[in-house]
Amino acid sequence: MSATHVAARFEDGFHRRLIPYLRSRGWLPRTIDYIGYGNRQVVRVLARVVLSRQPSDDDARLSALDLIERRGWRAYVTAPVSFIPVTVRVGGYEHTTVTDRSGYLDLVINGHDLPAGWHSVEIRAKAAAPAYARVRIIDTDSQLGIVSDIDDTALVTLVPRPFIALWNTFVRHGSARHVVPGMAQMYQRIAQEHPGTPMFYLSTGAWNIMPTLVQFLRSHAFPAGPMLMTDWGPTNTGWFRSGQEHKRVALRRLAAEFPHVRWVLVGDDGQHDPSIYREFAREYPTRVAAIAIRQLTPGEQVLAHGTPMPTVEPGEYRGQSPAPEITGADGFDLAPQLSAVLRAL
Repeated sequence: MSATHVAARFEDGFHRRLIPYLRSRGWLPRTIDYIGYGNRQVVRVLARVVLSRQPSDDDARLSALDLIERRGWRAYVTAPVSFIPVTVRVGGYEHTTVTDRSGYLDLVINGHDLPAGWHSVEIRAKAAAPAYARVRIIDTDSQLGIVSDIDDTALVTLVPRPFIALWNTFVRHGSARHVVPGMAQMYQRIAQEHPGTPMFYLSTGAWNIMPTLVQFLRSHAFPAGPMLMTDWGPTNTGWFRSGQEHKRVALRRLAAEFPHVRWVLVGDDGQHDPSIYREFAREYPTRVAAIAIRQLTPGEQVLAHGTPMPTVEPGEYRGQSPAPEITGADGFDLAPQLSAVLRAL
């Protein structure tokens, strides 16, 4: 077994000193539930256990979104609770596990009694109040699924990409986010034309901003669906995680978990979505129904990567993918093209 990277050792050491201090200040474990998913054989439950300050009486009267706007970054000051025992109840069965070194719970349960549809899963971490995570069990009759990027595809954060991490951590003001016109309507249209189509959001954003994103997307009528995020912190092998590799691994995992589903992959041309989606389509040529790429404006391109023109990967040209590709400025441009492609299939 290889040695843990110095970055991870530094982070673990910092948390070992921070957590006793926060406990002495009255902070207690809290479970943050994420949206999970599954098929008729397995279910994936996602959550995180953190130490959190207890809300004041004034905070208790505010909605989650109001609390975000009122307290800004202070509402998100947390510390992960590593290796804490957790019990997960799925249907009539209980399963025990522990969180990882960053407080995350990513539990795959083989065998469950949940029918297709949305369900609530109970998560009980030691010394924390119960949390209830939503999971969607996808039916074997579902033949189509959507995977959508978030940043610059579903919404635009008017902050240069290098500063988004700091912005999300310390500011997170909703007025700095704008939905991409027509995207929610496009996803709703696909769901109406192809009932039972599951929705997945795949992003290189950090898990800790997911509650904010869920609120934002819900308020703008985006379909509910699991969010497959990542952790920006150090890993056992390096200082930072690879966002591109995160997307590649997540797509391959979905392909393995839902072999009966053909995917509509939606992204933008501001970063690496086109090359990642084409690579996946070449690897799984019968599993991609269509690739839809939103074309960023020159100003959005500057915010995304510093130049007003789309980035072009060496050796990557449109047409190398076996899947149909469409492009457009927003959901209103993409929707009729995508509906036509899916009808033809």
